[in-house]
Amino acid sequence: MNTEELRDYCLKKTAVTESFPFDNDTLVFKAGGKIFLLVSLDKGNSFNAKCDPERAVELRERFTEVQPGYHMNKTHWNTVYIDGSLTHKELCEMIDHSYDLIIKSLPKKLKAELFGVL
Repeated sequence: MNTEELRDYCLKKTAVTESFPFDNDTLVFKAGGKIFLLVSLDKGNSFNAKCDPERAVELRERFTEVQPGYHMNKTHWNTVYIDGSLTHKELCEMIDHSYDLIIKSLPKKLKAELFGVL
């Protein structure tokens, strides 16, 4: 998965926006105004994704490509290297998990506005 494929995958999700709130290099994806993924356009070989703390530890132990989140809360964020070792399916599952965590944390009213009745 390259950066463009990553971008396309994220933007296909409901209520996702992209922006550069920090600098001109860090592309940020949000759902309902909350960040679920960040990627450096300059480096392009990794992304940061939110993760359940227990699952984060499991993924880090299982894959050398998954590390504690760089410049993020290391309990809740992983840096995932996309150098070809992880499958497309594994990368998508990590992105989906991050997105789902954010969506679950949104207020009911906002979820209803974005997705209809939940």
